[in-house]
Amino acid sequence: MKILCVCGLGQGTSLILRINVESVLREIGIQADVENTDVSSASSEHPDYIITNKELAKNLEGHPSKIILVNNYFDKDEIKNALEANLGK
Repeated sequence: MKILCVCGLGQGTSLILRINVESVLREIGIQADVENTDVSSASSEHPDYIITNKELAKNLEGHPSKIILVNNYFDKDEIKNALEANLGK
């Protein structure tokens, strides 16, 4: 499974999200290839899941990947709830 963590510029915030997603995935026992990028680059990639916020998700409407929304990239509980709800754990 491939997961893409997306922010506006693909640098700091998406990297923090990636680290937190990887941590939560380990905690719930799911293996995935997790990468981070900017919203423009994400539109041309085809991961299984894209994790981003509501505002950036608007730029990805119609994308074939499943979009998972997270408001706070630093909140591991929110990330865990979003992943469990969408990955079936």
